[in-house]
Amino acid sequence: MNKVILMGRLTRDPEVRYSSQGDQNMAIARYTLAVDRRFRRAGEEQTADFITCVAFGRQGEFAEKYLHQGTKVVVEGRIQTGSYTNKDGQKVYTTDVVVENSEFAESKAAAANNGGSFQDSRPEPISAAGDGFMNIPDGVEDEGLPFN
Repeated sequence: MNKVILMGRLTRDPEVRYSSQGDQNMAIARYTLAVDRRFRRAGEEQTADFITCVAFGRQGEFAEKYLHQGTKVVVEGRIQTGSYTNKDGQKVYTTDVVVENSEFAESKAAAANNGGSFQDSRPEPISAAGDGFMNIPDGVEDEGLPFN
């Protein structure tokens, strides 16, 4: 099975181009995720791996519209290897993650605090009171609550 799940931040805005397939154009987005390594040795700074991702079709359009440098995302896909010969005649080997699904890994407010440029038109969620519980407005009957 070839399955990859990554969480990281985009190192820069996606590069998007369109490829013609018959009479339809298909978006192809390429971007790099900085994925923190889980463990570090004592005295070492946090290190990250830089993973190249490629998104096709609707996933490519999603990347073009919503993903920007600094955006934290979770990417699900598969590893694909390949090779090509560069202009100097040397064979270059590549490893990419082909994105099958992606989603935001932090809220709009958290992205703003971390310097990300995530922009979304969804309303902000109702925030919890200081004790961790949501305030239920007056007039709401307890019958509809799941913990009765």
